[in-house]
Amino acid sequence: MWTMTRDVFPRLLLILSVFGTSRGCLQDPAAAHRVTGVVCRLTHPAAVVLNEKTTKVIEAAFQHASYPSVKGEKSILLVGKVKYGLDNLEIHNLTIGQSAFELLPGEGVAIEISNVSATFRGTIQYGYGSWLINVAHSIDFEIEYHIDLGINPKLYCGEGKVAADTSDCYLNFHKFHLHLQGDREPNWLKRLFTDFITFTVKLVIKGQICKEINKVANILADFIQSKAEQFLSDGNISSDIGVTAAPVITANYIESYHKGWTKYNSSTAVISDSGFHPTQLPEHRMLYFWVSDQVFNPLITAAHKDGRFQLNISGAELTELFKSNLSSATPEFFRKCLLESGSPELSVWSSSVPFLNTSTLGTTVWAEASGQLSCGSQTPALSFQTNVVVDVSASYADKKLSLQGKPTEIFVIRTDPPSLNQPLEDEFIREAVEKVGLPKVLSVLEVEVTRLLDKQGTNQFDIINPEVLPQDGFVVIQMDFGFPHHLLVEFLKKTLQ
Repeated sequence: MWTMTRDVFPRLLLILSVFGTSRGCLQDPAAAHRVTGVVCRLTHPAAVVLNEKTTKVIEAAFQHASYPSVKGEKSILLVGKVKYGLDNLEIHNLTIGQSAFELLPGEGVAIEISNVSATFRGTIQYGYGSWLINVAHSIDFEIEYHIDLGINPKLYCGEGKVAADTSDCYLNFHKFHLHLQGDREPNWLKRLFTDFITFTVKLVIKGQICKEINKVANILADFIQSKAEQFLSDGNISSDIGVTAAPVITANYIESYHKGWTKYNSSTAVISDSGFHPTQLPEHRMLYFWVSDQVFNPLITAAHKDGRFQLNISGAELTELFKSNLSSATPEFFRKCLLESGSPELSVWSSSVPFLNTSTLGTTVWAEASGQLSCGSQTPALSFQTNVVVDVSASYADKKLSLQGKPTEIFVIRTDPPSLNQPLEDEFIREAVEKVGLPKVLSVLEVEVTRLLDKQGTNQFDIINPEVLPQDGFVVIQMDFGFPHHLLVEFLKKTLQ
């Protein structure tokens, strides 16, 4: 078998999660670009799509906030010190009007949530002097309110990660009606409390909602960062996607810079001379990934060292493969092995580290492949070694990866045992590698990589018209996307229950 290797505030989620963590951020953009292997650019249209999920996240932040009991005392004219307590505070009947956002170049994101209406319920206990009034019959209260919520997170790079300061969080109350239940005509002391309770509850709501928003932002950030790390990991192979610099925000996009350094066992392949420049990414699609060849080649090296590039084919499957029409004459021993041995087996593997190079003409892979044909005995009937140069292109549609390969050079380096008709045998092996071997390897790679993508959840997203554009030393992956509602709901249920 051949083996190798997803909303305040979707915008706030976007900033904190896509931009991940790092062991250090560089202040100089040019220096940061040199150690950057992967760049993500999310444009304004993508933020519009994510904005559609804002309502559910805000609802979750309000409804799952833990509102603490409030106790204290206050001096009131003619009464003296009055003790009070507010308990069992809960939010009910929450509805959200609309949300809007703006990308602030060089600063962060301005988020406005308008016309949030809800009912705040709880229990009030109060008394004065040494006499507590109706202690056993605490009075339930209910507050109807309409508010606007605003958050202006500021982005900065500190403590080894890109972070957002959400302290600029405010609530504007447009309606705030207090009802003391069970008292159609509250006495003068209760009426005296009304304004004070109103002020106190406003402080409680504001403090807890802003606190909960910050909490949800960090939960979402950690969740997505973890998912991103998992996406680039499999077995002993993983990738350090920590950020190399603080994200750049313009009026049109948010851009983040990631190491993309391959980690295999105890070693890390560091990038020191990446050629990224912001002009290499356009702005007309929703989402872009810039990926350097210096990311792909260490991954290929790790996969080779980990024994991932191996393929074993046997029995009827092998026989069926060689029913292809080859112009070269099939050697007699090969024909007998397939048809008469009963248990033919072909093993192929990479005998040296493959190398990849990308240019505007496409992506070219150099590989040295070895093979061994066995015919039921312990002694191989044939061993061979070839050098192969292939132009490879990739596409993704219907949640499946497709690989197309066009061999440009195939050389037979050696065969063992040597044949009396060596030129004819070499030509057969060369043609078999071109017309049978490469298509089979690419088809297996398609299945395996698609399986890994599915394992990491790629198939749960609506990826629209993705394109892989080869450039000099890097590829640009561009796409539009839809954010499935069920993913957000599922996450909120698991995280905020």
